[in-house]
Amino acid sequence: MARVAIVTGGTRGIGEAISLALKDAGVTVAATYAGNDERAREFTERTGIKAYKWDVADHQACLDGCAKVAEELGPIDIVVNNAGITRDGTMLKMTYEMWKEVMDTNLGGCFNMAKATFPGMRERKWGRIVNIGSINGQAGQYGQVNYAAAKSGIHGFTKALSQEGARAGVTVNAIAPGYIDTDMVAAVPADVLEKIVAKIPVGRLGQAHEIARGVVFLCSEDGGFVTGSTLSINGGQHMY
Repeated sequence: MARVAIVTGGTRGIGEAISLALKDAGVTVAATYAGNDERAREFTERTGIKAYKWDVADHQACLDGCAKVAEELGPIDIVVNNAGITRDGTMLKMTYEMWKEVMDTNLGGCFNMAKATFPGMRERKWGRIVNIGSINGQAGQYGQVNYAAAKSGIHGFTKALSQEGARAGVTVNAIAPGYIDTDMVAAVPADVLEKIVAKIPVGRLGQAHEIARGVVFLCSEDGGFVTGSTLSINGGQHMY
């Protein structure tokens, strides 16, 4: 029987690439999304991957959503915590709501999804959790104290949880992407984007499928001796 994976924020951008790569690797994939019903329908029609709607910042919604996926597709073996938002602004302009929304989604979502799935993985003696961090969680970024703090927290969360799952065959790792050619990066003004690319040693933006390949390895049988690690995929922009 195929492994079952949930990819949060899995219907677009990096999440879509991860969903497709896992499916190509023989995994049964459920992709979650927060709000764009039309995009989710198009995604499912095009890929054959079922999409489920819930907010990863909502603890009970994660418990209920994961229970529904397990009922419909089977026990959840793999979780990729990819869902994330930005609410950028300097400290002088950042409101508490901007801080809390990013922390609840980007970091809180990892806790909520692990709480819903980690016990079952331990009981079945096999599991893979991959948390998508960020180069900005490693190096920091002006105007992103909320995002950088949440993503940095993901790296600590990964190291701690990996120690709880290791002897039970459950690995927990993180991937820290650099600047990837997605809709979010495309929204950056051209002159700013040019300066960003100039700082990337390989001289280009990354592609979503390059992140997805890393996820597939970490979720495979071959990745079983890798846990508590952060894989930086950033074209050499930040070496950490």
